Amino acid sequence: MTDTLFKEVHYTLGGLIHDIGLGRIGLPDIQRPFVWPNAKVRDLFDSMYKGYPVGYFLFWQTGAEDVTTKVIGQDAKQKAPSLLIVDGQQRLTSLYAVVRKEAVLRDNFEHEFIRIAFNPLKGEFAVPDATTEKKPEFIADISEVFNRPTHKTINEYIKRVGEARAADGGALTDDEEEKIAEAIGRLAGLTNYPFVALELTQTASEEQVADVFVRINSEGKKLNQSDFILTLMSVFWDQGRTDLEHFSIGTRKPLQGGGASPFNPIFQPEPDQLLRVNVGVAFRRGRLEHVYSILRGKDLRTGDFSPARRDAQFGELKEAQAKVLNLTHWADFLNVVRAAGYRHLRYVSSEGALIFAYQLFLIGRTEFKVEPYTLKQTIARWLYMSLLTGRYTSSPESRYETDLKLLPDGNDPAAFVKALQDVEQATLTDDYWAKTLPMELSTSASRGPSLFAYYAALVLCEAKALFSKGKVADLLDPPAIGNKKPLERHHLFPKRYLHKIGTTELRDTNQIANYALVEWDDNIAISDIPPKEYWPKYANRFSDVELQEMMHWHALPEGWQDMSYQGFLVARRPLIAQVIRQGYEKLTGSSGA
Repeated sequence: MTDTLFKEVHYTLGGLIHDIGLGRIGLPDIQRPFVWPNAKVRDLFDSMYKGYPVGYFLFWQTGAEDVTTKVIGQDAKQKAPSLLIVDGQQRLTSLYAVVRKEAVLRDNFEHEFIRIAFNPLKGEFAVPDATTEKKPEFIADISEVFNRPTHKTINEYIKRVGEARAADGGALTDDEEEKIAEAIGRLAGLTNYPFVALELTQTASEEQVADVFVRINSEGKKLNQSDFILTLMSVFWDQGRTDLEHFSIGTRKPLQGGGASPFNPIFQPEPDQLLRVNVGVAFRRGRLEHVYSILRGKDLRTGDFSPARRDAQFGELKEAQAKVLNLTHWADFLNVVRAAGYRHLRYVSSEGALIFAYQLFLIGRTEFKVEPYTLKQTIARWLYMSLLTGRYTSSPESRYETDLKLLPDGNDPAAFVKALQDVEQATLTDDYWAKTLPMELSTSASRGPSLFAYYAALVLCEAKALFSKGKVADLLDPPAIGNKKPLERHHLFPKRYLHKIGTTELRDTNQIANYALVEWDDNIAISDIPPKEYWPKYANRFSDVELQEMMHWHALPEGWQDMSYQGFLVARRPLIAQVIRQGYEKLTGSSGA
């Protein structure tokens, strides 16, 4: 018979809850965003109450069987979890949260107690609302049934409903009292509800576990390497995972009362993105493929697991994470992103480029000790180059791995800077600026990297918005935002005008070379007026010098307003490429533009 990767184990609900509380089963989701609506939790308890099957659980043995196993930051646990839950996390979280009356963390990052109401007289469950709150027949929260003696709950319920009946001139019958006692007892007895768990052996690889999960999971969700590593952190360094999540939340929500925080409008990474930065800094790894095995303490050569090796690797990850979540490092890096011309996440085409740039920034700062000013300029140039060229848009892990290998051995700061500059020079050649980039601008992609690089160049070169006295940088980064964005993308040849002359396809009307940044009121005023009519009016706002400067930064060829649409696009693309190049040269210090 073929050896199986799993064994079948029988549990009761009470046994599962006990093992979670003891720490034998790792349930990190009690502190992770919980996505099930309360109605689904209600249906789960209703099915169990009626004796229906509600599915099985899939566990994975961690190999942490020894009660003396060291767990970083988990002082409250009696032992490191020997089982991780791979499938059924939302169900088990629901059951644990209700039976133990534990708050869950919702996806709005607010804590909430799941409340499910129950009517013993009808055997019905409900999500509490104004109606159930007013009816004495409902137990408002079934958590109390599991957390106090059953006879007390029965007696208090009978007394409450009896008093309500008496107030209406009625009374509970003996049959109803017996029915109440049986229903509440049946609900309390759900702690004996049977479950089947499939436990995967610790020798199963993460790839095999992911394959099993995909094959048996009805929702079709796929597990990735970061899922495994974050789950493993929950076992051996739960505080580390919690810190990643709190930092991620902090980038989106300002700290109450002020003070230092990661809050910002430029980069709001998810925990798994921060994890990627951790891994790059700790292990110089771009692919997460082998990192999970490394953190489990696996010798990749022999396949053996070692708790000592695991603790050492987690120590390295912990040291790296302290750098990643350092608020001074974080604030300095965000200033680097701004220095590269990018002022808001909506104008960043690839978060992968930000992830890797932050890795480089931290490695350059903490390992190579590059002088701060030089490091800032170096990383800003790299970020501009990588965003412009879409370096991390396709197969980012492979590119991360390749680029990390470019870093020199030793800790010579000059060698670090040179390694990055060599890549830039090999990428941004004269042919790239003159031929490749104009061709890349021949697209209607609304989030194209070259379009956003053009905006960044306008910021770097302190250009003013089209038809405006206000700088692009100031209007992209306003002190306040009303119902309208200060800057809007304006079609130089308005779409409705193009429709009138027979150009109707979006791939034609929404060409990058047809866009310019204007203030919203000018955009509305121009409406569908053809350029040869609106251009003279707006040009009269400016002196000849101002007009020439504006035409340069907005890449408008002479006489553009009288050109055919296609001729205009062809003429404008190389001019946009020149402005993008000037933005890069501004960062390198090789141009006075």
